[in-house]
Amino acid sequence: MSTKTWSRITVIAAATASLALPSLALPLPGAAQSGPAGRSPDVHDFQAEQHAKPDVDNRRGAVAPPAAALAKQAGAATIRWNALGTPAVVTGSAPLAEGLGDDPERAARAYLKANENLFGLSPEAVDALEKVAANPIGDGHAVLLRQRFGDLPAGVDGQVVLGVTGGKVVHVTSTLSRSAAAPPAAALTGRQALEAAARDGGIDLATAAVKQATEVAVPAPDGVHRAYQVVLIGGGPGQEAEPAAYTTHVDAVSGEILTRENLVDHHHEPDDPQWEAFPANPPADYSSADTRSRWCFAPGPGCDLVTGGDPATGRAWDVDHATGAPTGTSLGNAARTFENRASGDPYTVGTRSGAPAPDRKHVHPWKNTWYTAKCDPAVFDLPGEADLEAAITNLHVMHNRMHDWSYRLGFTETAWNMQADNGERGGLGGDPEQGNAQAGARVPNVRDNANQITGPDGVAPITNMYLWQPVAGSFYSPCVDGDYDMSVIGHEYGHAISGRMVGGPNAGWSGAQPGAMNESTSDLLAMEYLAEYGFRPAGDTPYVTGAYVTGDRKAGIRNHDMSKSPLNYGDVAYDIVGQQVHADGEIWSATQFDVREAFVRRYGKGTAALQRACADGKVPVGRCPGNRRWAQLSFDALLLMATGAVSYVDHRDALLAADALRFGGRNRDIMWRAFASRGLGEGAASLNQNDPDPTPSFVDPEGRNGKIRLKPLADASGAALRLYVGRYEARAVPVADTDPATELGDTVEMTPGLYDFVVAGSGYGHTRVRFAVLPGVTLPLPLPLAKNVASAALGATAAGDGVNHAKLIDETEATNWASLTGPVRGRTVTVDLAGSDPVKVRRVQVSAMLRPNVNDPADPGGQNRFSALRAFEVLACDATKKDCSQPESFSVAYTSPADAFDTRLPRPRGADLLIESFRIPTTTATHLALRAVSTQCTGNPRYAGEQDADPGSATDCATASPARDHLRAAEFQAFTR
Repeated sequence: MSTKTWSRITVIAAATASLALPSLALPLPGAAQSGPAGRSPDVHDFQAEQHAKPDVDNRRGAVAPPAAALAKQAGAATIRWNALGTPAVVTGSAPLAEGLGDDPERAARAYLKANENLFGLSPEAVDALEKVAANPIGDGHAVLLRQRFGDLPAGVDGQVVLGVTGGKVVHVTSTLSRSAAAPPAAALTGRQALEAAARDGGIDLATAAVKQATEVAVPAPDGVHRAYQVVLIGGGPGQEAEPAAYTTHVDAVSGEILTRENLVDHHHEPDDPQWEAFPANPPADYSSADTRSRWCFAPGPGCDLVTGGDPATGRAWDVDHATGAPTGTSLGNAARTFENRASGDPYTVGTRSGAPAPDRKHVHPWKNTWYTAKCDPAVFDLPGEADLEAAITNLHVMHNRMHDWSYRLGFTETAWNMQADNGERGGLGGDPEQGNAQAGARVPNVRDNANQITGPDGVAPITNMYLWQPVAGSFYSPCVDGDYDMSVIGHEYGHAISGRMVGGPNAGWSGAQPGAMNESTSDLLAMEYLAEYGFRPAGDTPYVTGAYVTGDRKAGIRNHDMSKSPLNYGDVAYDIVGQQVHADGEIWSATQFDVREAFVRRYGKGTAALQRACADGKVPVGRCPGNRRWAQLSFDALLLMATGAVSYVDHRDALLAADALRFGGRNRDIMWRAFASRGLGEGAASLNQNDPDPTPSFVDPEGRNGKIRLKPLADASGAALRLYVGRYEARAVPVADTDPATELGDTVEMTPGLYDFVVAGSGYGHTRVRFAVLPGVTLPLPLPLAKNVASAALGATAAGDGVNHAKLIDETEATNWASLTGPVRGRTVTVDLAGSDPVKVRRVQVSAMLRPNVNDPADPGGQNRFSALRAFEVLACDATKKDCSQPESFSVAYTSPADAFDTRLPRPRGADLLIESFRIPTTTATHLALRAVSTQCTGNPRYAGEQDADPGSATDCATASPARDHLRAAEFQAFTR
């Protein structure tokens, strides 16, 4: 089964699956809400910290591969097994088979027949496999075959993708079932299946925008199930802030939910139609200078860029391919764009397209109205309607741009792209991208978002672009229109690209790690499109997503700029909301960016003219700069995965296989080096695609590695210390330790480079180290650490205001102390230091990190980002001289800067709240106290005051947000040196 891995077996080799932004819109405090009286509104931000129901797979158990299958494959191939008892992945540095003939489909079937023990398919069963696609990858092909069970096709799993080139099979992924039995007869009707899926997804079936039920077979470890594949999109009151769209497989006999996949990802007339649009975004300083370009179908006076038309047909973006006639508005074959300001339902498509333009000149005024009006909703009813027509046109242009660019990279009809009419080129038509400009603008609780809802091939997807504005204690963006930020629009369209290409026509990404790679791929594709055409988005670097809409040029909507990220595979679930697809996606973005840079170093950047020619498909990829070669492999790899339920390791292997197919494996060395530097080296492993603690590996199998060995010194001699790569300890996975009770050793092998590390250990707090790994040598990492006299492990105790005092001194940022009653200023925890004698404290370490929203009876509910500590005081008392049970016995030993934990717009991030060291005047004490001065909500001027002109929206965190009374801090540590 695709959702879990039965075991990892390597034959001969070492052992080895909205933006969405928000997939949810953000309600404004004070706005009318549906639901029970007195119920506080759900506040959804666009990192999807609260989101719709997750992907689930309720199939249980595993089929063990037969012993003959385990012994069959020889050579240096690596095999990972799925729960259906067949290989999930077969890969290796050498071809898996050769001499199979020039026809890719025949070669694929010949390989499967020759490996009957491995895949469990008889020659007759192989012949019966349905050919779904044979998509070209360079001189090779990704051949996708699908099982049938009786008269039914497999609805989920039951697929195999073989990478074939020149009669050689180089990579295989599969969710094949060893059982080909026909499933039992149905006991439920399609209507009953629709009702079951609607109940499961919380969708009102009567008002659902899309409702389909198709009989399919679903293989599982306990046999083959007859099921209904149900596609439901939207429906029902009270869901304005939370889009609902699912593909659900309902057992046709029992009515049980077998699987659920969330489809929402949290963007005679003249012959020369023209459009005006911002290539990347309006001015980054938010001035009202109109910097739009004129985009034309054909060359002509005043044209800044010639679009060239649809890649397959050459027709313009405003032509109806069924009739061949222009529509004269924002309706075309690849995209249909509407205004949808009155509806908060994200699954409802607007009814009015852009203003008719009989001359096909789609040029409309842009005055930067939403920004200059400071989010005053009254502008919707004034002349110009907040630049509505310009917004529709801009969104329409950008969707067409992404369609044309991705088409040339392989997102074609046979790869299940999105078009109203596919001609005779394959795939299902009737599914152009349907864009809603200024979605929900007249609904006061719909802001700060973008989302993409993508169903199977043939179901028209929907994207919603929203207006942005500051909201108290939730999000502080400028008053801008998301319809103009191409890093956001491209991100949302990217969900449709990867969701359609991975796993075949009927399934997309499924699971936690896949969801993260989904988000990452969208960031990467938007970035690459902009880079290839030389369009510079807002941001300190070109690699920031959402800088324009968020107002943060440093990291945009993310925690880190992908080109400056400290993250690695051991950091999965590092974020303050735990395993979250947007934050974890940044790990894949950092990794892929490094792979891209390796290609650029090898093949160069090329000229701007060459970059554009490659993007337009006028130059073969083998003659293009490094970044275009990387982009092509990124598309190719999606076609090589038979399921979207994959780990980062599986996706890594698909990229290596894509290089083998397209470039003959010539880039294997630089790719492995980049993967290894981010923890996805040779020994990286994951229990399944939902694993929050995968095993990182920094070993490059193609290069010369080095080693470092932990060497505790001084007070730390003999201590049990843990070593983490990067900047995070909480929820990260260590790579070495000095604890004899664990399986880890004190030495780690790594590809050479300069690394940041965190060293942590009970009684020794946290220490940051930067150290170089050199090729071919083992170097000691000296650690002369001082004891943490505020450590509970050494006997220190804590008491005071609020709850969870002991978690302030437990030496992990994964837990925290909380005070939930205001005012926060003066809230205190007192620590009785280890031992009974006074000590001279010269340094303290404090962390304002938040923990995930786990079930904690002492601190129920979610943790608001703005409740994190900002400034503090350290007080001291010496019990040999005073009664330290009395508050008046303490004196202030240190006052932190007002911005001790400084965070930026649009909101606090975990990266800004990590543990910091503060040098204090030498203080003799038996007791220390941490006393709060302010939180991010009460003390950060970026979140203070009224910041817009919307009479229905409050923005001052210290007065308008419940977070004003909440305070949290994760760690307090004290050292004598």
